[in-house]
Amino acid sequence: MDLLKDANLLNELGPLLSAEAAAEAPAAGVDAADLEQAVWVRLLEGGPAPEPADRASWLRRAVRAEARGARRRARREVPYGARPGSAGAEPEDAALHGEVNRVLRSAVARLPGRCPELIGALLSPRDLTYREIAGELGISQGSLGPVRSRCLGCLRRMLAAEVAAPDLRGRER
Repeated sequence: MDLLKDANLLNELGPLLSAEAAAEAPAAGVDAADLEQAVWVRLLEGGPAPEPADRASWLRRAVRAEARGARRRARREVPYGARPGSAGAEPEDAALHGEVNRVLRSAVARLPGRCPELIGALLSPRDLTYREIAGELGISQGSLGPVRSRCLGCLRRMLAAEVAAPDLRGRER
């Protein structure tokens, strides 16, 4: 691109790009250097180069577009450590998550028949496949779905009876 061959381009756009990126970065939740880099990449990969008279406005639009993209990505992305009970979670969240797990495990243990084994296998941190669960329990893979459905229905009814359901107006009974 003959625009980039111009050695004065970095000198001309560099300070403006740094200032624009520094202004937009805090609201976007990204580092200003990352915004600068994204705009330089956009300039390198872009189609027609901006005209010399239009370079400043193109640069401002490009920085704002990259900042909008960063904000959209930040809304969609969830860090791995953000789950309750994880090492980086608040102590209150970890305690609440632990209590929910204890209540759930207690209810699963009270299920009839093979349900405790099946639900325990489904909740296993080993993330077993249906084939592996069927092999461990000694039942056919085809009957695993209907049995799972019956067990979950029983668990749902059991937990619904233990937890007070709110009235239509949001008051507890």
